[in-house]
Amino acid sequence: MIKKYLHAYNYPLLAAIILLSFFGVIMVYSSSMVVAVSLYQGSSDLFFKRQLISLFIGFAALIVTMNIPYKIYKNGWVIFIILAGIFAFLFIVLLVGKVSNNAQSWLNIVANRGLQPSEFSKLAIIIYLSVVFSKKQKTINNFFKSFIGPIIVIVFTFILVFLQPDLGTGLIILAISAVLIMCSGTSFKNIFGLISFTLLLLMILVPLAIQFGIITSEQISRFRGAYQPFEYLKTDGYQLVNSYISIGMGGLNGLGLGESIQKYGYLPEPHTDFIMAIVSEELGIYGVSYVLILLLGIIVMGFRTAFKCKDAFGSLLSIGISSLIAIQAIVNLGGLVGLLPLTGVPLPLVSYGGSSLLMFMLSLGILLNVSLKVKLDELKQSSTNTKIA
Repeated sequence: MIKKYLHAYNYPLLAAIILLSFFGVIMVYSSSMVVAVSLYQGSSDLFFKRQLISLFIGFAALIVTMNIPYKIYKNGWVIFIILAGIFAFLFIVLLVGKVSNNAQSWLNIVANRGLQPSEFSKLAIIIYLSVVFSKKQKTINNFFKSFIGPIIVIVFTFILVFLQPDLGTGLIILAISAVLIMCSGTSFKNIFGLISFTLLLLMILVPLAIQFGIITSEQISRFRGAYQPFEYLKTDGYQLVNSYISIGMGGLNGLGLGESIQKYGYLPEPHTDFIMAIVSEELGIYGVSYVLILLLGIIVMGFRTAFKCKDAFGSLLSIGISSLIAIQAIVNLGGLVGLLPLTGVPLPLVSYGGSSLLMFMLSLGILLNVSLKVKLDELKQSSTNTKIA
């Protein structure tokens, strides 16, 4: 039995996760060594050590979740505990959370090390929607029976995250939810109705939110920074223009690992949102290609697992986790090159951030377990066919 399990693990997916996350730790060290000393008055390896600890914790979490049968999350008590825990933490962070980068998103745990509940709300929503939609396959075309409850949970989660305020994470939660709704098996009529209603609602609510200051001037400024960076060179466009400079300086081969110039105070927070700009500057197109190929490989293997899984719950889990990685990568890289407004969303497995890294490791552990189940079913089917033959 142990031999069969060892044979059935998705080793290419596991290898891609390991290669990308260790590369991320190296680039966190390279990109943060200057700001760690100049802005945080610490040693040059301050963020490297923190990320390395987070990585070891993350790997432990991945090993645990990749060996826990994913169907356990379908248990009513388990999903209740997950949702109740996330909502409790999101409420607590609004009351006593630590403010960082103008958002009250953090809970101090120990020695100035924090936890960001909004990161884990992404995984909680994926699990919850996968449970609900897999259980409601017989009534999935009945809008009121299948979608009213999930929509309330989605909106409630979005509001709690938005109030921090963390619009970037809130929009990612909405995007993942939209993907899972479209993949739930419901009719095109329901999908079209939901899209139309959402667009109409946004047309009404967004102007009102701007009028009453719910959407802040800082959030609006991110659009100016993205689409008119050179007109606001010294203010809203400062980060993006320096990102362009960093990317342009890298060329094909890069300046060499550790040789970035932009990290010397020119590019703010180079180890978080803009870490790929430093990758480009130091390692050139080769470094960027390395990251993109590994990310794409993880995403493709995740969707492949979803398509091969015969269980609706496992398939939806795989779609949700793969979509999360894809959407977050697109949002981060889109902000990096000015295609999308800056949202403060980290690049999966690469950017600095313990909560983000841990959440992705937990998610990928679940994905690995679904893949394991798919492979075991294939081996069982193959063995059965051999016996019949």
